[in-house]
Amino acid sequence: MSDQKFTSFNDFYPFYLSEHSHQTSRRLHFVGTSIGFLCIVAAILTRQPMLILYGVLQGYAFAWVGHFFFEHNRPATFKYPFYSFAGDWRMWADILTGKIKF
Repeated sequence: MSDQKFTSFNDFYPFYLSEHSHQTSRRLHFVGTSIGFLCIVAAILTRQPMLILYGVLQGYAFAWVGHFFFEHNRPATFKYPFYSFAGDWRMWADILTGKIKF
């Protein structure tokens, strides 16, 4: 993992993408983030806040499988938790809009 200090999310995002170069890893991130999103929506609609926790756990489980079994790197979450969380959602949106290949 890089020892670089990032001063903004815009500086961090290219690094984040470089840590997600394997297509299967990106797909796992997309699926996990989508499940997380659906759990948040379900939590709001059903007024069951525990679903948010399930969504977060599912999102990270899918992402970490991508890192440990396909990328063979350590998730950026451990060193850059806020930027990494934002990167997950930005990459999800970029995949959804076709900016990044699924």
